[in-house]
Amino acid sequence: MATENNLQEFEPEMIQILNKKGKVAKKAKVPDLDDDQLKEMMRRMVYTRTWEKRAINLNRQGRLGFYAPTAGQEASMVGSQFALEKEDWILPSYRDIPQAVFHGLPLYQAFLWSKGHMHGGQIPEDVPVVVPQIIIGAAFIQAAGVALGLKRKQPENVAMAFIGDGGSSQGDFYEGINFAGVYNAPGIFVVQNNHFAISVPFEKQTAAKSVAQKAVAAGIRGVQVDGMDVLAVYQAAKEARDRAVNGEGPTLIETLTYRYGGHSTQGDDPSRYRTEELDEEWAEKDPIIRFRAYLESKNLWTEEDEEAASKQAEDEIKEAIAKAEDIEPLDVPELLKHMYEEELPHIKEQIKEYEGK
Repeated sequence: MATENNLQEFEPEMIQILNKKGKVAKKAKVPDLDDDQLKEMMRRMVYTRTWEKRAINLNRQGRLGFYAPTAGQEASMVGSQFALEKEDWILPSYRDIPQAVFHGLPLYQAFLWSKGHMHGGQIPEDVPVVVPQIIIGAAFIQAAGVALGLKRKQPENVAMAFIGDGGSSQGDFYEGINFAGVYNAPGIFVVQNNHFAISVPFEKQTAAKSVAQKAVAAGIRGVQVDGMDVLAVYQAAKEARDRAVNGEGPTLIETLTYRYGGHSTQGDDPSRYRTEELDEEWAEKDPIIRFRAYLESKNLWTEEDEEAASKQAEDEIKEAIAKAEDIEPLDVPELLKHMYEEELPHIKEQIKEYEGK
């Protein structure tokens, strides 16, 4: 019979490279990234933070639909995707649009997806990204299948899926990592633990001390990472990718992070379930402030660089939303026509009904 002490043995050590002051932690080894790569990671984090501010305003103007805030999770998102190769697959959840865009999804299509337009889900053939998953935890099931397909046809590539801590309470979480483990599929399963499944704190979701600990039950590797440290996330993802393509199996990565905003733009008020003290505690760990301090200590980042990254985001967002708004609005008959490869009899009847024929 397992005891608390037995379970403690399975608790993974948290990976951290930069402390909250942006200094390299004791005994930590900085990943082998050149100056341009380090600056690009920072640019993407600033871009993502700027994107959130603009997206929330667009939502309030009625120009953008559902949006899940990302501020606070930039290191987790950018660091993990940065470790992938161009032909690796990404299976995002609804909060993980930045990773999809940085992996090749056109920004205007990301906005169309948010607006509920069919074209937002018509991913270009040369972009290895699956349509963002709105069902909690379901990306892990899909990732197991994609990873198995890659093992058969593209063994040099991997599939990386993202869910939140709430997704780890779903059956799809266990089924996905178990299936991938059984077949030694090259999958990387990232749980971004922002400590609240909408309003439910992590400690009320599970008696386990961590999500990473649950990898033991599936017989796969589990690691826990400081999700506010972009270098640590990158390192964990890079190691997971190397292991996967070398036939060493899938990895479950838990990034400990925090979303500064609400769960989504659909009326969530985080002040009803989070304290100011908790918000302030995590604000001191801000991933952008932390990485900025590190880059400034190496003379790699300036205020001008940050302003340029933010302006680039603003300009590209302005162009992308204008392009999205130029796309003809989708009506029900047009949606039905694309439900299946061929129009089935009952679909044809529905189309006639909507067209008044």
